[in-house]
Amino acid sequence: MVSEIERRQDTRLDQYVDFYAQRTQGLTVSAVRALFSVANRPEVVSLAGGMPNIKDLPLGKLGDEISQLICERGMQVFQYGSGQGEQFMRDHITEVMAEEGIHSHSDDVVVSCGSQQGLDLVTRVFCDPGDVVLCEAPSYVGALGTFLAYQVEVVHVEMDDYGISPTALRQAITSLRAAGKRVKFLYTIPNFQNPTGITQPVSRRQELLALAKEEDLLIVEDNPYGLLALDTEPQPALRALDADRVIYLGSFSKIFAPGLRVGWVLAPPAVREKLVMTQEAATLCPPVSAQFIVSHYMENFDWRSQIKVFHEMYRARRDAMLAGLEEHMPPGCSWTNPGGGFFVWLTLPPGLDSQAMLARAVSARVAYVPGTAFYADGFGSRNMRLSFCFPPPDRIIEGTRRLGEVLKAELAMRATFGIEDLPPRPGLVPGPAPDIL
Repeated sequence: MVSEIERRQDTRLDQYVDFYAQRTQGLTVSAVRALFSVANRPEVVSLAGGMPNIKDLPLGKLGDEISQLICERGMQVFQYGSGQGEQFMRDHITEVMAEEGIHSHSDDVVVSCGSQQGLDLVTRVFCDPGDVVLCEAPSYVGALGTFLAYQVEVVHVEMDDYGISPTALRQAITSLRAAGKRVKFLYTIPNFQNPTGITQPVSRRQELLALAKEEDLLIVEDNPYGLLALDTEPQPALRALDADRVIYLGSFSKIFAPGLRVGWVLAPPAVREKLVMTQEAATLCPPVSAQFIVSHYMENFDWRSQIKVFHEMYRARRDAMLAGLEEHMPPGCSWTNPGGGFFVWLTLPPGLDSQAMLARAVSARVAYVPGTAFYADGFGSRNMRLSFCFPPPDRIIEGTRRLGEVLKAELAMRATFGIEDLPPRPGLVPGPAPDIL
């Protein structure tokens, strides 16, 4: 005789559905991601992925020296390590942060598996289900996925040309607290923000820090792009301006190699201890071999000069993107002019929907990330993120030409059939993946 449990399992696609934790309901997969298997074909110009271009690294010499490192110190390289990260790695991390004015002690650094895991650890330490995290509008898709996975309510705060608006931030805090909500922290990317490319000037940073002190608000600063300033010297980090109210996330993914997954969190001692215990519960320790490789690179290669090489490469690609948009976009489009980082944020003419257009764009052999991926509240349908970090300049120009043709065809179709503007609709926030980060 078949039991009720067996009968239900026979009719379900997922027989484990009754066993999942409630928080897994925040884990969603967007249909957008399914298109990227097509978008990654060589005939498609992908302006979607935020993958660093590492072709200019001295890979041959680095490979030889890593091989020697393993032969000489393999018993350490392949062993367990500290839950906080190795001391030599944390010392090098303080060198990197000093480039943006952060003078810190390595004891306050926790090494993580990329800054993405660092954000996960911070969220796990601070947030309970139903708590509120304030984010820029729009914000990094990987962060939104992390917050939703922990059942956190994301409230977006308006941005202007100088980053997050202090006026809008104050209004959001006041309104949420009046409604009895617990605001845990503000998550911000102050340098060449993902996805908009906007950078907060020093005056705006000082305003935000003053407001945070007045409102007793914690700030989580995510800064993967800070050393990729293409036109000026790096700005001082928020953490450089306030050592007590800012938890800082950093990464070697954009200035060295993303595949090694070495990032870090800089936090006050009390927070650091909780992060270390959480890290140990999650992974025992961050990968020791990756820390040895990154440290060897920093000790034996001119990493500062290598960043300057990246500057030249990314500047040429950024300039190609801006020139291509100027030449090929139809009237009614506007876009940001980033001073560094990887991304341009494009705003479409009224009535166009970037998510609805994506399949047609991929058919025209060009790909982008729809703006809805960067909002937790369904907005962003008139926006798209364009990445200039990976394709060479001539392919970027061609990609903007193809995209311009798609947009012109969409506008012509709307004019022909008199299609009315559609209201914003909820968008799915995909889990973080290299295709869209």
